[in-house]
Amino acid sequence: MIKDKAVSVINDLASSEEPCIRYKIRANVLDENTESSSMRELQSQIKNSPQILSLMKDQDPENRELTIHKIYKKWTGAHWLLSILADLNYPLEDENLKPILDRVLDGWLSPAFTNQIHFDKTPPYHKIKEAVPIVKGRARRCASQQGNALYSSLKLGFIDERCLQLAELLINWQWPDGGWNCDKKAEAIHSSFWESLLPLRGLAIYSQITGDKKARSAIVSAAELFLQRHLFKRLIDGSVMNKQFIHLRYPNYWRYNILIGLLVMSEAGFLEDPRCDEALDLLESKQLPDGGWPAEDRFYQTTIKDVSGYSQVNWGGVSKRKMNPWVTCDALTVLHRAGRI
Repeated sequence: MIKDKAVSVINDLASSEEPCIRYKIRANVLDENTESSSMRELQSQIKNSPQILSLMKDQDPENRELTIHKIYKKWTGAHWLLSILADLNYPLEDENLKPILDRVLDGWLSPAFTNQIHFDKTPPYHKIKEAVPIVKGRARRCASQQGNALYSSLKLGFIDERCLQLAELLINWQWPDGGWNCDKKAEAIHSSFWESLLPLRGLAIYSQITGDKKARSAIVSAAELFLQRHLFKRLIDGSVMNKQFIHLRYPNYWRYNILIGLLVMSEAGFLEDPRCDEALDLLESKQLPDGGWPAEDRFYQTTIKDVSGYSQVNWGGVSKRKMNPWVTCDALTVLHRAGRI
């Protein structure tokens, strides 16, 4: 049984040498009070954990103007640093992050990402280099970028008028089917799972904090995009939309799979929808004999520092037979919230 096999793994992870792992299990699976003195002390340990120190060491400590290309560099740019820190439950309102956060938020709110130009047909590239193209009424924008920035800022305890601006942009860019897409071809009329999950995640936490009704309406529409497809199936025939969608991994960055999909459904309040059941069943089926879950794939490499896709941290590696503690933490979180553990 899932529960029987998971007990020893939960106990092992709850006493892990890695404070980020211990916090995830104790907060998300064992439901410990995050305001307790012991959990606050554990969160302070996260700040000095090996993963955090590795991620922070290459960041520019000064608030110097950087190009959006450097801010977004995969996976060492400030944009990705903040998203990982948010996921690792880095301490809230840490002033050391403020200059980094300013670079990210100001970058995604610069004129290149707020100015709009309308087109009736597929636009030539030179006309959209510094603006958001609206093609046949649909904003062609990689909204995962603004969605991720909104989520990171709020999860790390920072909220100001820029969060409102990001939320309004996401709501204005939302497509009729509930999602988002950066495909500039005029014939593209369906949203992308890749581009839609992080806006949903960002708006979900924004709605919880602010009570914004427009944001909640956008969340419901975005969630329906995923739920209609049972989180990984084509509407037309029920087949798997993309094989990457059923491969477990950590970190996910801007990519999609059923595990991060289920995690966001739980954050947004839709995990009890019966259309999540098939994805939950599939996640359960991937449990290893030792009670954990594997990383079946990864989108990072740790060997060549200057190339796109480099990670300062090896997040447990990839193996079909060996438990990955980061993937396992997320799997246990989802199954616990679904009442299956």
